[in-house]
Amino acid sequence: MIEADSNHCRIVARSLAGKRRVDEQTFASLAILGERLERVKALNEAFAGVRFSAAVEELRTSKAALAIG
Repeated sequence: MIEADSNHCRIVARSLAGKRRVDEQTFASLAILGERLERVKALNEAFAGVRFSAAVEELRTSKAALAIG
């Protein structure tokens, strides 16, 4: 399980760094990580302020822009 988690992180990190292309696998990993973040926030309000970085948020919004355009 930990290996799978780090794989999603690795995919997103490599995409952000330009070491792999941004593709559906990148957006799928972002979605999974987003769901997991929401689950952690629901477990304990101490995590309520945890957010993705600005670069990740920009990547997430680019998916919406691609879907519209």
